[in-house]
Amino acid sequence: QVQLVESGGDLVQVGGSLRLSCAVFGTSIGSNAMAWYRQAPGKERELTAEITSGGMANYLDSVKGRFTISRDNGKNTVYLQMNSLKPDDTAAYYCHAEVEYGEGFSVGYWGQGTQVTVSS
Repeated sequence: QVQLVESGGDLVQVGGSLRLSCAVFGTSIGSNAMAWYRQAPGKERELTAEITSGGMANYLDSVKGRFTISRDNGKNTVYLQMNSLKPDDTAAYYCHAEVEYGEGFSVGYWGQGTQVTVSS
């Protein structure tokens, strides 16, 4: 069974930094695409950062240059380093794993979310 456990969310002031962690159980992150999504109150969940199994990273335009997604295959953990935080970054952040089971079949798994609040 695949499980994703996020941590690291907190209340932080504008301009501050946080690092979110997503510990993954039941599958190897090195074999799958991993991503961070966020959802602010009253808004749809949006893809914030993703990293492919090959290591290519993509970002939401509004976080480019401030956020960095990375992974530690040995710890089976994905990270999101967030710098220069803004009030608009306030949201619940969710880790996502797209697990490939072969023949084009994959299943997406979600963590429970971790809250990031940026105060001005």
